[in-house]
Parts: sequence; structure tokens; C-alpha cells
Amino acid sequence: MISFNNDYNNGRVFQNYSRMKNIYLKFVVIVLLAVAVYSCQKADNPFHVQSVKIPEGLSHQQKVELSAMVVPHPRQMKWFEDEFFGFIHFGPNTFTGKEWGNGFEDAAIFNPSNLNTDQWCELMKAAGIKRVIMVVKHHDGYCLWQTRYTSHSVASSPWRDGEGDVVRDLVQSCKKFGLRLGIYLSPADLYQIEAPDGLYGNGSEFTDRVIPRPVEGRPFASKRTFTYKADDYNEYFLNQLFELLTEYGPVYELWFDGAHPKPGTGQTYNYEAWFNIIRELAPDAVIFGKGPDTRWCGNEGGATREAEYNVIPLDQSPDTYHWPDKMDDNIAGRDMITEATQYFHYYPAETNTSIRHGWFWRNDNEQQVRSANDVFDIYERSVGGNSVFHLNIPPNTEGLFSHREAEVLKEVGRRIQAVYGNDLLKGGTADCKKILDQKSETYWQAPDKTAEIEFTLPNVTQVNRVLIQEAIAHRGERVEEHHLEAWINGSWVKIADGKTIGYKRILRFPTIQTNRFKLVITQSRLAPAISNISVHYYDEPPKPVVVKRNSQGEVILGVGTGFSWNNHGAIDLSQNIYYTLDGSEPTITSPRYQAPLNLPYGGHLKARAIAGDKMGAVTEMRLGIHKAGWTATDGISDMSETSKIVDGNEHTRWISEEFKAGSKPYITIDMKQEYPFAGFSYLPNVYDGFIESFTVEISKDGNSWQKVYSGNFGNIRNDPSQRLVLFNDRYIARFVKFSELKAPGNLKRVGAAEIDILAD
Repeated sequence: MISFNNDYNNGRVFQNYSRMKNIYLKFVVIVLLAVAVYSCQKADNPFHVQSVKIPEGLSHQQKVELSAMVVPHPRQMKWFEDEFFGFIHFGPNTFTGKEWGNGFEDAAIFNPSNLNTDQWCELMKAAGIKRVIMVVKHHDGYCLWQTRYTSHSVASSPWRDGEGDVVRDLVQSCKKFGLRLGIYLSPADLYQIEAPDGLYGNGSEFTDRVIPRPVEGRPFASKRTFTYKADDYNEYFLNQLFELLTEYGPVYELWFDGAHPKPGTGQTYNYEAWFNIIRELAPDAVIFGKGPDTRWCGNEGGATREAEYNVIPLDQSPDTYHWPDKMDDNIAGRDMITEATQYFHYYPAETNTSIRHGWFWRNDNEQQVRSANDVFDIYERSVGGNSVFHLNIPPNTEGLFSHREAEVLKEVGRRIQAVYGNDLLKGGTADCKKILDQKSETYWQAPDKTAEIEFTLPNVTQVNRVLIQEAIAHRGERVEEHHLEAWINGSWVKIADGKTIGYKRILRFPTIQTNRFKLVITQSRLAPAISNISVHYYDEPPKPVVVKRNSQGEVILGVGTGFSWNNHGAIDLSQNIYYTLDGSEPTITSPRYQAPLNLPYGGHLKARAIAGDKMGAVTEMRLGIHKAGWTATDGISDMSETSKIVDGNEHTRWISEEFKAGSKPYITIDMKQEYPFAGFSYLPNVYDGFIESFTVEISKDGNSWQKVYSGNFGNIRNDPSQRLVLFNDRYIARFVKFSELKAPGNLKRVGAAEIDILAD
């Protein structure tokens, strides 16, 4: 038999290609014959294959079948089984209110007044989080541990008289609360770019360097050394990797961002050396992003793919692949397997997003916090969509998770336990009992690429979730299409469908009462193997309130998918909606919504649906002034195009002309009369029309202007959600100008879908 057992030991993939194509084809036939026998078995000899080179001459179908024989490495399985990760962004940006620092920050600016990593870990554990990734150095280059290799760190902070060590604190807290630790070490380093003696892109030669470089008075307990070809910055980076992996372990993940905040430095990275030292010092650690083990899902807003395939086709060896971001909806479907495909590589996706708008904490008034409903929904779609969920929770300037985040985390953990801690199939029966034993190493092997399996609950009960897992550690990811049927009123009724299953698929559907189900697999790459099925019920709270505004400026409230318009602008009132306009939390004693609200000046609206003793999530909106007759101009485009940003329709969009040398793009809004001006909200044009930074000016006559605010929207391109800016002062203006507009990254245009002016 051909051996496909591969590993990234010493930064390389070792592969056995000793057999020729005809022997491989015999192997394929043997495997296909084996899986054609209906079996319900325990795997005796699992193989751990992360990559395979495709022999020449295979047909497309044979390549598709081969992809289903690639299985994750054990470190990837451990990563999958952790499911829900925490992400901690903390550093100088927390105190400056920026998403990306510039490298010029004074090291003393970092000074949390009440840092408590136990609080972080206790709340993350309460949420069901099992792994936490700490940003120990972001792009600004500031180090949150007592590194030997730069003074731009906590050692130069007044915090704990320069003796503090955030990473050390977190290591101890992770051990206390049973969380696995991962480390985000930014390859980009603006301090090392901007400092007079900085190492990043300094033109130094690549020569043999011994890692770690000794530092007088700071010996390492580990006496291991490594020699790599490196320039000054790669040596610096490797030295810090050695510190973190030998003095702060065990480390289970290394997270490498691909951002380049200042292109053109000429700096290159010796990834092979980085990966080698990681494999040597932390063999259980997966390498995320610009590495071979796990990948970004392609957005930072919590969106998930309908079909997440984790065995991806490569047109070259993993040894030489550069691991670009995979952002398309389809990255590994069978139509992506082409003549150019030379390798298959197991490369699972991580769904990462922030609980706040932006990765770092900023003023509470400007950052919305995701509701427990929203976070739980992303959890079900990501963990239940063949991915993992990586939720960022940024500490505030005290060094604590803020109250709003704390409440959401606790509620999400309560829901996960209430729903998925109770398997309604326990004590039931199935065509193969191995799918009921909760063991990943046992599984039902289907007789063919299409198959059915029935399972029965011990009692008729309410159900709205079914969880399915393939035996990916032993048989790979095979299912491409499936659906679920339930026995209702004497017949089988299709109630849910899905594409891939992989590590885990959670099928969600409206609540039904039954005790019989049938999983129907309609398309697979090879005969599928299912290791686990469980059945659950989520006692859902009322749906979130949806807010709309009609052409007359009236505000209309509806509930979730029950929101329905008629010719009179009425809505479905099957659930009672209660609201407030003063920022307080709506309760049963608040005004009940019965008719459209007339709010020409907008307001601070909070609303929730309440059904009996169940209270839905609070929908919070800062409603702008009604924009009837308003116009906008950018000085170049036709006014009718620019005015789309104030037409009240988020589906119409404006995008600027492409920037030219010396151009200073702007937008001016004419509100036609003077209004109070206390802030604004911005919804980007998701088709490459984003504003990252801006200045706000106001005028009463359109000639004399007053600058009132400058700011930026962090991470706007990857999380293109509506952003809110509130001023400290209240102004009176007719004209509002957004000037000095800049786009994120290398984009050459700015744009917007809608801008609202807030009176309060």
C-alpha cells in the first residue's frame, strides 16, 4: 500500500512516492471495495494524512475520490475539538483608541489600572470557550511580555513598575481554568520599521544565525539552539518565538496575520525557519494563517459558507505554497479540482470576528456589542458548519472585560450547555448504534456514496436541532449533499438540508414534535462514514426586532422573519414589541408598539419582543434625522449619484472616482435647513467602497467651515457593518462635509451606502 503519512517536521513535508500510478490505482480499487461493504465498526489503524501528491494520469473522478482520503493531523483534530476560541486584542491601541498603531507610541501609554486575566479566563470558560489566542505583539511592535530583545514592551511601562507580564499572567490563568493557550505574534512590526535602529527592512544580509541569541543576565532554562539563515529581523522574530515557546508554554497555536501596514520596506520572512522552530518546540501547535495548518474563513464579520470544504486542492507542493487568503465562496468544491491540481492538503477554516466593532476596545458609546443571540447564531453556524469559532473579546483600559461583554459571554455559555449538553437521542435507537456512543473513533460506514440511516428518540418530543459528525480522523470528509427527514403525521417529511458535514454540521429547523428521523446522504466523494448524531431542542427567545423607516420618515418595527409590510406600512404583531427612546432597557412596562413612530429628528431607540416570560434580545439603533429632500455632492460625480448616500435606501450606493495624485476626496451633505448635529452613522458600500479615515466639518452657509472631528473606522473592509460616531459636543449646522477621506489598504476609491446625521 502507498504511504501518505505526512508531517511538517523540520518545516518540510516528507512523503513516500515509491509506488507508481498502476499500484496506486490498485490501492484505490481496494479501498472502494472495502467501503462498499456495509459496516458498523471501530477504526483499528487510523492514518493521519495532512497532504498527498496526486499521481499523474488520474481522472477527475479519481481525484475527487482521492481528496476524500485525506485526513487531519492529530494537532488539527485537537484544534477542531476545542471548537470555540477566545481572541484577546490588548495593547497600546486600547489606550489610543486605534485599530492599528503606528510604531511611534510611547511605551508608557500601556498602563491598565486593574488587569485581571483570571476574570478573562473565568468568563471565557463560562461561555464554553476552550482555547484562547493572545495578541502578544500587534503591528505596532509593542510586546506584552518581558522580552529580552526590545525595550518597546511592558518593561518600559509604569504598569507594575515595569515588572508586569501580561502573557505570564494569562498562562497562569489558562492553567487555572483549563484553557489552551495560543499566541498571535505579528510578523509586521511598525516599531522596528520606524525606530532609528529598527531591524525591519534594514537591508541586513541573510547569514547563519544561532537562535536564541544569548543576552547577558537573562539565560534560558532550555539549552536547545538552532541555526537558520536569517537577516536581523528574522533573527529577532525567531528569538522571540524561542522565548514564548520555551518560557510561556505549552502553546497550542501560533497565529500569523498577513497584514502589511507599511508596504515597500523590502523585508521578507523566512517562514520555513519559523515553522521549523515551532514544530521543534511546540509539536502540538497548529500554525494559522500564513502557515500550513489552519486558515482564515475569508471575512471578519462572522459570515460562514454554506459548503465549507477543508481538503483544498493545490497547484504546487505545500513546501512551496505561500498560503494566500481564501475568500471566495467556493474554494474546494469538486469543480475547483482541475488539471492543475497537484496536491490535496487538509486546511480547515476558522471563523473569526469580534464581539465589538473593531478588534481593540474603544469608547463604550461608539462600539456596539454583539448580543447573545448574535454570538450564539455564529457559534451554531461556524462550529456547526465544519469550522471553529474564534470570538475576539477586547479588554478595556482597566484590563478587564467590560460588563456588556461579560453578560453576553455568560448567556452564550448557558445556551450552549442548555441546548447541546442535552442529547434527546440518548437512550434511543439507530440503524447502527455506533453513531450513538459519542466516540469519534467508531462510526457507521455507508454502503455506497448515497445512503440513508434512521434513528429514533426514546420519546416523542419537541426538536429543532440535529447535530451530525463525519469520522474525519479515520475516513476523511466525504459528504457533499444531505438532508434530514422526520416522521410527521404518518409519513417522512423533509425538514432541513445541507452540503458538507465534516467535523460537525448543525441542522436547524422550525420546532417539530416527533421521535423518528432519517439522514439522507444524496452525494458524496466516497462512501461516507458518520461517527455521531445527536438531537437537541433550543427554547428560542422571541426573534430580534427589525427596524425600518418608510418614505415619510416613520419608524416601523417588526419581529425577525415575521416582519411583513402591507400597503399601509403595518407589520406582523404576533409578538408584542416594547420600546424606549431614552436609551433605557425596554420591559413589559415600557410603551408597546402599535403603530409607526413619527420621529423626524430620530432618536436613541431600543426595542425588544416579549412573549409571556420570554424576552427577546434588545435591538438598539441611533436613528438619524429624516432626510427628505437632502442632497450630497463630491464635486465630481453627478449629484444624483452622490445623493444616494442620503436617500434612505441602503441598497443604493455611491463610489468615488479613482484617486489621482494630489486629490482630496470629500462629500458634502446639504440638509436644506439647520439641524442639531451630535454624531453620525456610516454604512459602507460593500463593493469596494469603504471609508477608513475621515475628518468632519460643518457649516451654516456652505462657505465658512468648522472642523469638529477626525477619526477612523477600524477593520471596515473585513467587517463592513454600520459604524456609529458620537461627538462630545452638540453643534448646529446645515452643511456637513466629510473630508480627507482615505480608503483602507491599497484601494483607490471611497464609498458609502448610507450616512445618517444624528440630532441626539
